[in-house]
Amino acid sequence: MKIADQDFYLDLLFYHLKLRCFFVIDLKKGDFKPEYAGKMNFYCSAVDDLLKHPTDQQTIGLILCETKNMVFAEYALRDIHKPIGVSEYELTRALPKNLKGSLPSIEEIEAELSKERKQ
Repeated sequence: MKIADQDFYLDLLFYHLKLRCFFVIDLKKGDFKPEYAGKMNFYCSAVDDLLKHPTDQQTIGLILCETKNMVFAEYALRDIHKPIGVSEYELTRALPKNLKGSLPSIEEIEAELSKERKQ
């Protein structure tokens, strides 16, 4: 996203069809830091100003961290009047059994990518 001649890169930007709003996700390695809330507030304001249609709802922000400190998150977000949340993520080496049949294997993905490169 270009703002005042500077480029900013959102980690993930989605549009939620039922809620009729943009959804910004910022992925963070490590603990939640209070400054992440200010950055997300900036991203949500920019998306609302530059991308949002007048009939859309306000942009939602989600900060995903390896660990969150609820006290830090509460203080950092208390006076921000935008829908911004903080949550943790968990990495796993094994794919859950209920998803194994519905997702392609690594080999299938690599084969598909190789096919596309040859075309």
